[in-house]
Order: sequence, then C-alpha cells, then structure tokens
Amino acid sequence: MGDSSRPSRATIADVAREAGVSRTTVSHALNGLGKVNSATRDKVKEVAASLNYRPSVRAQGLRSGRSQALALLSSMPSAVSAGPSQLGFFTELAMGCARIALLKGYVFVLAPPDGDANPVDRLDIDGAILLEPAADDPIAAALSDRGIPFVVIDGPAGERTVDLHHEDTAELLVSHLVERGAQHPALVVGTDRRRSQAAAREVYEAAAARTGFTPLIAEADESDGEDGGYRASTRLLAEHPEVDGLIVPIDAFATGAVRAGVEAGRTVGGDLLIATRYDGLRARTSTPPLTAVDLGLDEISGAAVERLVAILDGGSESEASSASAPTLVVRESTSGRA
Repeated sequence: MGDSSRPSRATIADVAREAGVSRTTVSHALNGLGKVNSATRDKVKEVAASLNYRPSVRAQGLRSGRSQALALLSSMPSAVSAGPSQLGFFTELAMGCARIALLKGYVFVLAPPDGDANPVDRLDIDGAILLEPAADDPIAAALSDRGIPFVVIDGPAGERTVDLHHEDTAELLVSHLVERGAQHPALVVGTDRRRSQAAAREVYEAAAARTGFTPLIAEADESDGEDGGYRASTRLLAEHPEVDGLIVPIDAFATGAVRAGVEAGRTVGGDLLIATRYDGLRARTSTPPLTAVDLGLDEISGAAVERLVAILDGGSESEASSASAPTLVVRESTSGRA
C-alpha cells in the first residue's frame, strides 16, 4: 500500500493558482526570464517558498533539450585507473568534478572504465571530460560521432585540454632519484602510448644522455595492473642487478615494483629507490610509503568542468587550461642508503 500520509509535491500549477498568475509567468519569474514586473516576481517567489515548490528537473530538461548531466570517461583499464580499492586516480578526479559540476547546475555521471565496453551510447549527457585518451581513443571517436562536446584532461596537442604537466612530473621523479644517489635508475612504463607514458620516456632518455647513465626501460600491459608492474620489475632486476632506482609513473605498477624489489632481496628506500607519479592511496599505504607527486587534482578537475561548461554555454573552444605545477612528496621509498 502507498503512504497516504506523505504530502504531495507542489506543482507549478499550484504556485500559479495561489499567486493568481499563469504558469508561464511563474516560470519566467522564478527563472529570471521575460518581462515580469518586480512586484509580481516577488509575489511568485514568496508563494513558491511558502508551498516549498521545487522545479522539476525532468521538466526543465524537456523544455531546454538538455539533460544537465556531464560525465567523466576514460579508456584506461580500471586496474590502473582505480584498482581493487576503487579509490584511485579516476575516482579522485571524479569527486572533484562532481563538486564543481553541481555548483554549475549539472549532475555528474561516473562511467568507470570497463574493458572494451564503450559507455557513450548508454549515456544521456550534455558533455564529457575524457581522461588521458590513448592515440585513436575509441571513446573520443564515439563522443565526436554523437556530437557531444568534450574536454580532455591531458589530450594530444590541439585538443581542448587541461594540462597535467607530465613533462614536469617526470622531470621531478628522475631528478629526485639521481639527486638521492641512484647511478643506474630504470624506468617502468605501460605499453600503451598515452601522453603520460610518452613524456616519462622522453624525459628519462634525455636525463640519461645528460647525466651519463645507461637507459633501461621495462614495459607492462596496463590491464595487468600491479601484477604487470611486478613481473616487469622482477625481470628488470634479475637481468640488470646494478639497477638502484625505479621510476614507475603508474602507481599500480609501483606497488608491484616494491613487491619485486623485496622478493629480490633489495631494501626499498635503501639500495633500491622507487618513486611514482600519483600521490594516491597506493603510494601513501605502500610499505614503505612511496615518494610521489601531488598533481593538484582538485584544481585540474575544477578547470576541466569550468572549461566544459563554458563550451556548453557558447564560449570559445580555442583556449586551453593549465593547472599549477606539480610538487614532489618525498617519502621513505627514496630515503637512500643510511
């Protein structure tokens, strides 16, 4: 049985009747539209407040042709973007985006990465934020095909993008390990050529040429997550026992690298230094805790939402946004030999 004691929700017709005006006048008065004199506008607002009237979001969407919904999308495997805890890079960005979107009058939809599944055709959204797209990213193609505006967090040159400063981040990590005494640092990256991985390679190889160490790069499939980082690091340490530092931009790979180092009889933070890119849950709860980079994700997520809403409201599409420079968070994993 239904709950007969539950009060019915006031409608726009109720407000119009109590205020003695038409529904159109109520709509215009509450939304700042049309030519409604101030006395009438004030009366309508007073009546709406007394009736606890709340406009129907669904009805507003039907009138405007908008869903007032935005989404965060990514083709990155969940093994590296979220992980078993589901509290990784993707989720932290989503929470920041959701807070700003709500202030802008939009709800925020989280569509977690799901293997080869493309969520675009299942979503009723006005726009999207695409996180670190791969080359020829299928989600970017699907958004373009449907004519859905989107902003990219760290996309290819020429895209409407919010920069994650991958080059600066990679420089922080490589320089830090060298400064802490690593003479044979190696790099562990994903096989996917996302911009973050490409930047890490370029900065690392430039540092090797500049400093004089022999570059060693191991790869792992992103979809393998921590186990992929573990296997790549195990092979690297077995084949090159001189390696005394690992730069591991993907944090899931970094925790795998810690496991590989311990099993190889190395002391992480002593004769093996390890640093990663994202200062998230994995870095903070690793044993030992990992040196990482504060990417300023709150600022990045806010800039992305602001940019997307500006485009939806008819603003220029040519401007790119940039967050503040990343900062290094030094922890026990790079403390160096006593």
